[in-house]
Amino acid sequence: MQLALGNFSSFTLLWALATFGGFLLSLLLIEIGEKPDIGLVESAVGGLAVALPQSFLLKQPVFRIKWVFSSLLGWMIVAATGIGAIGWVVPTTSILALRILSGLIYGTISGLTIGIAQWLVIPQSVPLAWRWIFVSSLSWAIAVPIGSTVGIVLRHFTQLFLGEVIGLAITWLVVAILTGIYADKLRSG
Repeated sequence: MQLALGNFSSFTLLWALATFGGFLLSLLLIEIGEKPDIGLVESAVGGLAVALPQSFLLKQPVFRIKWVFSSLLGWMIVAATGIGAIGWVVPTTSILALRILSGLIYGTISGLTIGIAQWLVIPQSVPLAWRWIFVSSLSWAIAVPIGSTVGIVLRHFTQLFLGEVIGLAITWLVVAILTGIYADKLRSG
């Protein structure tokens, strides 16, 4: 069933809800802050909170399990690099241009790392599965600067850290939608 938004299928909507819902669940388990790093355990918990709901949308049970473990691995590698789990860490700078630039760089690196980890488990029968690496990288490269900008603007106007949390939520929503559009092709594998 196609919705009226072109490539925005019902699967894309479900993927976006699963991904964003996983992020919201992770907020109950992970403390968001202005620290430059998030530990491996928190990263794994956050990755699990997002990957598990996503996995229920995939067809093959073996693929589901591999998806969860590969996502955990990807998030743990990102956290181990010193970037931190970018989806749960608020930038420490209040300079908008630096936030956008660092968001672009860190988003690209994080998305690339997570995308490679997830691509490794996508069944070989899925045509052009390698594109997932670039979809993930591009999605995070777009979403992090957008969310970071929204976060700093809201924090500036409200003087509440909650503005930054809303910015992270926007980041996850953008990632959820952009990856969801392509994830529809992965589930058939």
